[in-house]
Amino acid sequence: MPRRLSIVALVIVALLCVIASYALRYLLMEGDQWVGRCVEDPANLACQVRATLGWMIHLRVIAWAALGCALLAFVLPGVWGWRLAVPGLLLGLPALALYTASLAVFAVVLALLRLVRAPAVTAR
Repeated sequence: MPRRLSIVALVIVALLCVIASYALRYLLMEGDQWVGRCVEDPANLACQVRATLGWMIHLRVIAWAALGCALLAFVLPGVWGWRLAVPGLLLGLPALALYTASLAVFAVVLALLRLVRAPAVTAR
């Protein structure tokens, strides 16, 4: 896939990821209807997803995973660095929306810096 097309696809996927993250935040995590429903029936699948996501947010699992991918991507040369920057970005964006902005901002910045880095020219 040409570089320009892959970047356009990445921007579209990142935009969809941000939209889904904010929908998850405002509809499931902060939705008033889920508080009462989850108190009455905590075995409900949506309540279990909400509780698991709450623990993941509390323990900063998504942000640490994004930061780990972004740091590895930043130091790895070539295509492997670019391939690790993509999940670093796509994990960092939901982490920004889901209350862990302190770590996620570094992951997003490192991933974006790696994605825009010019490819190294090899001497023949």
